[in-house]
Amino acid sequence: MIGRPEWFQRRKYGGWGITPKTWQGGVYIALVLIPFVIFQALQIWDVKTRIYVTIGWVAFLLLDVGHIMIAMKRDERETKIESISERNAAWTMMIILVIGVLYQAITSALNQKLMVDWFLIAALFAGLIVKSVSNLVLERKAL
Repeated sequence: MIGRPEWFQRRKYGGWGITPKTWQGGVYIALVLIPFVIFQALQIWDVKTRIYVTIGWVAFLLLDVGHIMIAMKRDERETKIESISERNAAWTMMIILVIGVLYQAITSALNQKLMVDWFLIAALFAGLIVKSVSNLVLERKAL
């Protein structure tokens, strides 16, 4: 792909993703974002064209940044720290999703009209499925 892993480091304190480590990483981010911002700021193209370009641009960024993140070299300590951080983040998000679903269920039941955001429930079940499949695969690999 275009970006190089040695230009970036793992984002440790501001969410997920990467952050520039060298000047080349900063230039890469500028060269990716500035043309997109200019494209969005100029009202020359119709809405349909803007949507297609946005989808293409986001797909490109996801692929390239995903490639950079996968190719980044990490030592054993960094891998362990990242794993524990990801686990803690996942548990926190899951607890908040469960609280949100329970709140929606209780408040809508009190109004005698059961309404729950099914995307929240889908996110919980998707997480359950991913965890189950991951456990099965990792147990068979005998880490």
